[in-house]
Amino acid sequence: MESSLTHTAGSASSQPAVSSASLRAWLFLTPALLFLGVLVAASVLVLRMSFGTKGAEWTGFSLDSYAQLLEPYYLKSLLLTLRLALISAVATVLLAIPVGYCMSRLQSALARRVFLAAVLLPLLVNLLLQSYGWLVILGPSGMVNQLLMHLGLIKRPIMMLYNQSGVLLGLIQTAFPLAVLPIASAMRNVSRTYEEAAATLGAHRRQTFMQVVLPMAMPGVITAATLVFAYNASSFVVPLLLGGRRVPMLAVMIHDQIAPLMNWPAASAAGVVLIAATLLIMSLSERLSGRSRRMLEGQP
Repeated sequence: MESSLTHTAGSASSQPAVSSASLRAWLFLTPALLFLGVLVAASVLVLRMSFGTKGAEWTGFSLDSYAQLLEPYYLKSLLLTLRLALISAVATVLLAIPVGYCMSRLQSALARRVFLAAVLLPLLVNLLLQSYGWLVILGPSGMVNQLLMHLGLIKRPIMMLYNQSGVLLGLIQTAFPLAVLPIASAMRNVSRTYEEAAATLGAHRRQTFMQVVLPMAMPGVITAATLVFAYNASSFVVPLLLGGRRVPMLAVMIHDQIAPLMNWPAASAAGVVLIAATLLIMSLSERLSGRSRRMLEGQP
């Protein structure tokens, strides 16, 4: 009887502790939830506006803005956006894998901090300034063309701006830190004992990396590719400055619909389609990432 009373009193005293802990957790999450609430509200407003008409964005209802997206120009812009985002994601991940591996295997804490600072440094510079920097480097009278002409490799400047190559270069450079950090984190979680076991069995460093480290870090690689794809699919500054009107990515087209034309329903419909396409590809990559995790854990 006494033990049951003690157990009841103990459970009653633990309930306030649990409730206070959950209350602190909710208070801790409140800023993030408020921010997410603003994003969801903005997305709902954009969705509603996409069904409006020009001049009657909130009162009208029409599917003309979505029907307009089926025209060849808009379809070409959507496919170009997805293609450049996909190519830039693959190229960025391929460049980030060796950098992430080096970061994950550094022994010195100082070296890791220096490496991390070098990777994060572009994020501290405004995206507009980075794009103008590429204009200075890749322009007809820029540093690259001047160097090639000085070395006698070319006789006239090469056009490296206002085309898809220039836009891809800018997209890869600006999204590079987003790929390095997830890959480095995933490779850091791969125990070195696996590499030592592979070396004991006679595997070379390249074989160990390709057959042991990289497969085990594949969830992080897929996450990095997803982040870069989503970031570049909605990029506006880089394609506008480095591509001009010759590389009409969907974000640039949305800007043109708003700024000169004030056609909010058409811009909203294009934004909804871009978000839907991005979420679809991100869901597919998430399924691939989950499957790779289950394979690593030995689950079917």
